Amino acid sequence: MATDGKLDPVVGRDEEIERVIQVLSRRTKNNPVLIGKPGVGKTAIAEGLAQLIAQQKVPQALQHKRVLALDLPAIISGTKYRGEFEQRLKKIADEITAAKRSIILFIDEIHTLAEAGGAEGSIDADDILKPALARGDLQVIGATTAQEYKEFIEKDVTLDRRLHPILVDEPTNEETVEILTGIKQRYEQYHKVNITQEAILTAVHLAAEHIKGKAFPDKAIDLMDEAAAKVSIAHTNGQPKEHWPLVGVAEVQAVMQEWLENKEI
Repeated sequence: MATDGKLDPVVGRDEEIERVIQVLSRRTKNNPVLIGKPGVGKTAIAEGLAQLIAQQKVPQALQHKRVLALDLPAIISGTKYRGEFEQRLKKIADEITAAKRSIILFIDEIHTLAEAGGAEGSIDADDILKPALARGDLQVIGATTAQEYKEFIEKDVTLDRRLHPILVDEPTNEETVEILTGIKQRYEQYHKVNITQEAILTAVHLAAEHIKGKAFPDKAIDLMDEAAAKVSIAHTNGQPKEHWPLVGVAEVQAVMQEWLENKEI
């Protein structure tokens, strides 16, 4: 998707992406794990790296690599029998090993490997990855929360020794405005609307005030996205961009009011 230009622009995460590149370039312990709250943009950092690789804007050692995402829920689903999850994971690990170190595997919720592996009383799933990590045949970028890292990964000394934690802080209100400004064109094109800067400022302000259980930038993106969707379905598409309907302050406020009334937040 990075080579096709289908990923959203990554805004405000240059420092974290640079840290990921540095860790990946190490000789040992070269598997970064992004640690932060859900919704702070850990996946976006991996996508940002993939975009830089596609643009050949990375060190030479990384230029031939591809970033692939491991869909853990899809692998885990339907694995009712003992060892079935491990068999699926081993097949994937073997295929990556055969790719001769050309793949960087992004594993969101990487703690799920240990969690899922122990659930059926079978061998730990991370034991399948440890040999490949130890040999250098497999490089991963993991993502998890601080609590889950401590609970599932730090306790596994062998696995923890192969990984290097990178903390991902929640962006500030101002940084979130920059992020939404940087990605709004994708949402405008998708919904066939024009999103005003005032709408973005309002989305960030209202998300900060009313949505306490989620993190920036996701909670502000969700609000902007739904406001755009609501405006889009209320108007006839097929018009040129200059005639697309506006998403302004009132439209964002209306969605937030709906969420509050319906207790969706």
